[in-house]
Amino acid sequence: MSTRCYQTPIRKSSVASSTLLSPTMASIADDRQLHRAAEREAAKVAPMFDMVSDAGGGGDDGKSEEDGSYCLIKGASHLSDRGFTRLPNRYVLPVSERPGDVSSRLKLPVVDLARLRDPCQRAAAIGTLDAACRDYGFFQASTPHRALLACICVVNHGVEREVIAGLLDVARRFFELPLPRRARYLSADVRAPVRYGTSFNQAKDAVLFWRDFLKLASCQPLHAAVASWPDEPADLREVTARYAMVNHQLFMEIMEAALEALGIACCRSLLRELKAGYSQIMLNCYPACPQPELTLGLPPHSDYCLFTLLLQDHVEGLQVMHQGRWLTVDPVPGSFVVNVGDHLEIYSNGRYKSKLHRVQVNLTRPRISAASFHSVPVERVIGPAAELVDEGNPRRYMDTDYATFLSFLASGEGKNKSFLQSRKIAC
Repeated sequence: MSTRCYQTPIRKSSVASSTLLSPTMASIADDRQLHRAAEREAAKVAPMFDMVSDAGGGGDDGKSEEDGSYCLIKGASHLSDRGFTRLPNRYVLPVSERPGDVSSRLKLPVVDLARLRDPCQRAAAIGTLDAACRDYGFFQASTPHRALLACICVVNHGVEREVIAGLLDVARRFFELPLPRRARYLSADVRAPVRYGTSFNQAKDAVLFWRDFLKLASCQPLHAAVASWPDEPADLREVTARYAMVNHQLFMEIMEAALEALGIACCRSLLRELKAGYSQIMLNCYPACPQPELTLGLPPHSDYCLFTLLLQDHVEGLQVMHQGRWLTVDPVPGSFVVNVGDHLEIYSNGRYKSKLHRVQVNLTRPRISAASFHSVPVERVIGPAAELVDEGNPRRYMDTDYATFLSFLASGEGKNKSFLQSRKIAC
């Protein structure tokens, strides 16, 4: 399946071609052919955004502020690379939605996967996982044999450090590619299995968010999906496929433990489905931001999946809403942050909660992360487990499927827990 954008003829961007790609005129001259290719790709997606130019006012570096269409097509990385010292208006959040001063830290629960593998300790470890999913919606896993920070990690996930470091490295190198080569995968279609873009839902966001991303959808077995992934950097497919395999195995282990914690005895059929389930890896780049107090990398949202496994570098940015406050999660290099998704809240009939989280950006340091979303096959309808519904615990959610979610996402901004709210049954 082609991962290119729509081919519909459309209006051209009003941006002058000499400012399209590179921070220097020399690099534009050197990459003229690629530059023209990027213009063609950008033109394909321009009408889908229905943007209104908000150009006006100059940055204090002497560069003119770019209009909304330019920001949308170029993304945050390009603007950061050009050395802007003022945030373009298109990225400025209303005062009530700005990040504010978040100095408090969240101490995540510890779930030791090595204890899950020990028959003598499994019950206690499952109890810890159950409490983490109920009370926090988040926990963290780090590599074996490394020092832990304040005991906030789920330890011994067993994924080799080389696999983890390799993915973060190839993600960083992808976002460092010249824009024309990234733009081959530019699309506003949320259904595209391979998609490069910016913001959160760039076709609908009233204000853009300071993030560029590469979405890589996959299923098991992987080989059918990998061929459609970007072939630059040259090792992206190999490195990401290796990571996807071990990441899925880790998800399966966590999911089996969660089902046991929920008391669902007949879970083998679901686990068989999950072996061939749907997943996607979202590679994220949050560049250094000239005015981080005015914007976010991602808005408050919950994830549409059973579990999300987040890998991040050493730069902090993830914040979780807990007990009515935004709290910052300390990054532990080589670790996974695991969180409950909307699917698991539905399947558990509300016993486990998908928590709001967001990403804050900073003035000086770019941040790279990789979020892996895991769930049932796309055609599979999911609802509350029969074992968790009775007279004392009535059904709280309607059945749903991936197509319903994509239609919802394509029609609106999808922030907060808006999709999950649409699935709730009024009591």
